[in-house]
Amino acid sequence: MAKKKLGLEDLGGFVYSTDNDFDENQYSDEDKKQTTPKPSEQKLEAHFSNKGRGGKTVTIIKGFVGSEEDLIQLGKNLKKRCGVGGSVKDREIIIQGDDREKIMQLLRKDGYNVKRVGG
Repeated sequence: MAKKKLGLEDLGGFVYSTDNDFDENQYSDEDKKQTTPKPSEQKLEAHFSNKGRGGKTVTIIKGFVGSEEDLIQLGKNLKKRCGVGGSVKDREIIIQGDDREKIMQLLRKDGYNVKRVGG
């Protein structure tokens, strides 16, 4: 079983600074929340891939800017409308199958700017 990599958030919010004027209260959880721009301000890319997946094809949507919750919701919405499975990993939406054209139409209908990348 692979070991999980620990991130800074796993340290319990521990911050070390050599700055004598450092104010620990200047950073709050609200600063970490990212606001999601309108769909018309998004520039998404639709990629096709079958590498590292045992020959199975997937469509990958990259370039989403916004909160993790909004990204997950968009992924769920696309999976449901396409009737296929998928996931959201590393700020990318992964949809099973080569449905780039259908996904691009759905995203454009929702107001997103999306372009086809690759073959």
